[in-house]
Amino acid sequence: MTMNGADTHHPPGPLTGIRVIDWTMWQFGPVSTMMLADLGAEVIKVESLDGDHGRQFGRVGGVPSDMPEGVNAYFEGMNRNKYGIALDLKNPAGLEIMRKLAAKSDVFVENFRKGVAERLGLGYQDLRAVNPRIVYGSASGYGPEGPDSAKPAFALTGEARSGALWWSGPGDGSPYQIGIADQAAGIMLSYGILGAIVARERFGHGQRVDVSHLGSMIWTRGMQNGISLLQDQEFQRQEWRQAGNPLWNFYECADGEWIAFSMGQGDRYWPAMCRAMDRSEWLTDERFRSMAARYENREYVIDSMGEVFRTRPRAEWERRLDEAGDLIYEKVQRTLDLRKDPQVASNGYIVERDHPALGRTEWLQTPVGYSKNPVSTRKMAPAHGEDTETVLIDILGCTWDDIAALQDEGVIL
Repeated sequence: MTMNGADTHHPPGPLTGIRVIDWTMWQFGPVSTMMLADLGAEVIKVESLDGDHGRQFGRVGGVPSDMPEGVNAYFEGMNRNKYGIALDLKNPAGLEIMRKLAAKSDVFVENFRKGVAERLGLGYQDLRAVNPRIVYGSASGYGPEGPDSAKPAFALTGEARSGALWWSGPGDGSPYQIGIADQAAGIMLSYGILGAIVARERFGHGQRVDVSHLGSMIWTRGMQNGISLLQDQEFQRQEWRQAGNPLWNFYECADGEWIAFSMGQGDRYWPAMCRAMDRSEWLTDERFRSMAARYENREYVIDSMGEVFRTRPRAEWERRLDEAGDLIYEKVQRTLDLRKDPQVASNGYIVERDHPALGRTEWLQTPVGYSKNPVSTRKMAPAHGEDTETVLIDILGCTWDDIAALQDEGVIL
């Protein structure tokens, strides 16, 4: 792919021709800009001379992140399709390069603490002065307004304040890490930026887009939070033995694998479930015969169903459930199960790519399908400062003498 967005190997994406300056680190911001890149945007990731801190992340969830040849799985997983440059933004020459890039771009994204961009002269009003049509995406922990808008934050703090850790925790009342705030907020930021791009095309103006961990996690738990607010009562935690609807639950099979059921209309599906479980007597048992009865006796009903499911391996249960009727169920998979799931492969949710250091590898693809302008993976994440010279020459018209001078001054690597 060339710097002007032309690509002879892939059809144009929905955002081909859109240039994005990505001044973000860790996960929230980089996820958002990677999604824009997957849609075809030309994304230029700007790092400091010591690099995005994500490059030094040694372990995630107990899994090592460091890989051969200096590759870091944490960084790689959210920075593909981007060009990489390294600038010293404490140097006036580095700041001038950033402003010139913003003047020639459509979108600018940052995820630093409140006031950092403004102190450097890279806030929305600063960049609007050089590019009135700029779409300025700002990612924060708690939102741009309010007494805590300047507090430092990461995903876990956003999950904590939003109520998500409490709701998802175990029955003993302790919180439970869920690890989705960065991804949820990154998706929300992409959504906001896309809306601003459309608005610019329709109305001719750029604008600032603000998205936070806190707001995104409150929204992500939409149904639970919405009902709680309307009813003025907290959603209750539900361990599997206490689920209000035994057919909206999960059960362990004889081989230690699990099956999840998602049937809100319990009475509609109960006869077929009894056939699958070979428990016709439950159709007339007063404790089982209606949704209301099953709710009142839920621990007994769920324990009884659990005993039945532990008598056969999961594959046999899948066959029996399919034969019994149009039941809504699914096997509970682990991450490494996904690579052999034919449904995942058929829809391209995980794709194989050749990585220059790692060879043939598997990657998550942004799961949005377009009939004419598909998402694509065109390049792997950049090495630190990999495309600095290309960006400065192709976009800003620098000469090789200019490049040498900037290197001598410590502005670029």
